[in-house]
Amino acid sequence: MSLQKRLALIKSVGEEILTDEELKEFLEKKEHPVAYDGFEPSGTSIHIAQGLLRAININKMIAAGCTFKMLIADWHAWANNKMSGDLEKIQKVGNFYIEVWKACDMDIKHVEFIWASDLAKDTNYWKIVMNIARSSTIQRILRTVEIMGRTEKETLHVSQILYPCMQAADIFYLKADICQLGMDQRKVNVIAREVGEKLDFWKPVVVSHHMLMGLGEPPKEELEGAERGIALKMSKSKPDTAIFMLDTKDDVERKIKKAYCPEKKVEENPMLEYCKYIIFEKVHEMNIKRPEKFGGNLTIKSYRELEEMYKDGKLHPMDLKTAVAEYLNMLMNPIRKKLHENKKAMKLYEEIRTFEITR
Repeated sequence: MSLQKRLALIKSVGEEILTDEELKEFLEKKEHPVAYDGFEPSGTSIHIAQGLLRAININKMIAAGCTFKMLIADWHAWANNKMSGDLEKIQKVGNFYIEVWKACDMDIKHVEFIWASDLAKDTNYWKIVMNIARSSTIQRILRTVEIMGRTEKETLHVSQILYPCMQAADIFYLKADICQLGMDQRKVNVIAREVGEKLDFWKPVVVSHHMLMGLGEPPKEELEGAERGIALKMSKSKPDTAIFMLDTKDDVERKIKKAYCPEKKVEENPMLEYCKYIIFEKVHEMNIKRPEKFGGNLTIKSYRELEEMYKDGKLHPMDLKTAVAEYLNMLMNPIRKKLHENKKAMKLYEEIRTFEITR
């Protein structure tokens, strides 16, 4: 694959890249740069952004030639008091997520899964954590707590102050050239860029993917910064704001039917986000069914065409919702089937469904 095609693939993942020029330099120097993502096992299910969308993005990075490392951040979730701080439960959730990604056709052969609890056994890892902590002020670390779904206004445990130092250390311990995480993780990746060369490491490239918004109405404008970002994205603790990978056909239709989707509005419209980041990544066109009296069926061949049509009022919100539900169910049906046939996955799922979610 040419350098330009590799760049284009990675850029299609990143809503923001720090920086384009550095990414190009990495790809010129390395045929197989190391990219990493990390996830905090923290819920009793896995929503479509964590499951299907993550598989789409990681497969693109692999296709662009990256060697991919996925960090299962069990110690980070423990530090963040997820699943009531029960490490064994956190690890069961992590194992379930892996089974979901297999069902989503993530290119598992080219993904190395690494547990943070294994990193924690190595004193060299903690030396990196300590050096990052010594190079950072408490005020600087507090500005990153959005990565944990927290805000600076909250009362934090000491373990949560340690969390960003651990996450920055992960990058260097894993020898990651590229940090391919969500926009909500951007601030700690910037810390890694700031301290990397000072600590005789390197300045990692940051490819931050878009955070798929929840299905509810966006928060009011008076919420700013991290608070608004946290409120805007999908939440495992608010089941009706997200589509989960094992939701039934009826679940999907019910949630989409009552989702926020104002007429002619394209900004912060979850229905259009699902089309842009998931549906048009998997299909070449959308066939939208409409009664003849409202113009009849439509065939839309690109997301841009869909957005323009919706903005101009040529597509009614209910027709869009019906189509989104139909296409999501079409994409999820084979995944549901694989999971229901996977005894290990279903045993884990039935167990973790009984766990209490703690924020």
